Amino acid sequence: MTGCLLDTNALSMLLLNDPRLTGAAKRTISNASRVIVPAISFYEIGLKVFLGKWPEMAKLIDFLEVRIDEAGFEVLPLSASAARAAAMLDWLHRDPFDRMIAAAAMQERVPVVSSDAAFDAVGVERVWG
Repeated sequence: MTGCLLDTNALSMLLLNDPRLTGAAKRTISNASRVIVPAISFYEIGLKVFLGKWPEMAKLIDFLEVRIDEAGFEVLPLSASAARAAAMLDWLHRDPFDRMIAAAAMQERVPVVSSDAAFDAVGVERVWG
């Protein structure tokens, strides 16, 4: 079984048909038997929309779960063990969303689809370009 976990930026690019989503990212997503969306991404998107920092996603905020379900993706709940693992990562990166996403990918043993090279420093396999 092949799988991947979508970082919030890759998820948004996919939902918005953003041309910045790379061919490698698209192939990984389309070839995966399991595409995981961490629940923390819903919070990250919602918070940034609420703060006015992500206007492109505002039109999708009320339909995120439906779009994820229609795509056949799996929403990964936030678990206590992933939260603890994220807090304890030996990684100087302070973004709490990225820390949760990295910990989830490690626990699920799948690569992260993300444009964010910060994931490379924590040892998570990353698919992008």
